[in-house]
Amino acid sequence: MWILWLIAVLCVIYYVIIVAYSGLSTSFSIIWLLLAACCILFGVGWDAYLKQKDKVPLWIPVSVVTICCTGILVFTIVEILVFTGVAVRDTSKLDYVIVLGARVKEDGISKSLKNRLDKAIDYLDENPGTILVLSGAKGEDEPVSEAEAMRDYLVFNGVKETQLILEARSYSTVENIAYSRVAIEEDQERKKVESQESPIMMDPGTYEEVPDKPIKIGVLTSDFHVFRAQQIARKWGIPDIYGISCKSDPVLFVHFCVRECVAILKDKLVGNM
Repeated sequence: MWILWLIAVLCVIYYVIIVAYSGLSTSFSIIWLLLAACCILFGVGWDAYLKQKDKVPLWIPVSVVTICCTGILVFTIVEILVFTGVAVRDTSKLDYVIVLGARVKEDGISKSLKNRLDKAIDYLDENPGTILVLSGAKGEDEPVSEAEAMRDYLVFNGVKETQLILEARSYSTVENIAYSRVAIEEDQERKKVESQESPIMMDPGTYEEVPDKPIKIGVLTSDFHVFRAQQIARKWGIPDIYGISCKSDPVLFVHFCVRECVAILKDKLVGNM
């Protein structure tokens, strides 16, 4: 079928574009070449089936079509969840916002990370009392940890270091959330100790004890990534997590959506969300 050949050509062209644009040739981008190969294989198989329809058992084409349709249906459902499953909530005046890291290059931060950090700066401008938890370790091909790179960028753009907590141990979204939660708990304990060491003196009978106010935590990441980050956070001890999304790179948007679909299915299967 000509449509399969057209899709195969588009997949190869898109692969070349994303590799030339961002240098992702060693990562998940290889999926586009695999998709192109699958389309070519299906196209050749379909032509062969039409020529020898009487010799091919009916269950073979039915199985192939069923598998393809199921895959398309699953992908569609996941993408609907990704972009409509995040409820619109008031994210103002959060106590902590976990900023998820992204690739750091030799010559600076990636566009995805810059978009997240610019969003974090805008958020702090409107909510100066919020603490940012910068989450991300140093990958093998990264000059510094993602947390350090984020701190340097934010400080350079006027954010006070006292508003930043670095979490530089995590290599995945699950670890981002888990270690950031620990960092927040440690910061809360530190603040409790400081408040006990410097009590506010008041006359007896002029105050009453009130229960501790529950802290409000958000997670800031790219638009396609918010759903998975929230689901992982709910699974790993932050049930009332607020999602804050930023725009993603338009050239890599389709690539990120496909990658995110695979990541969501994997995390669901292994129990991360």
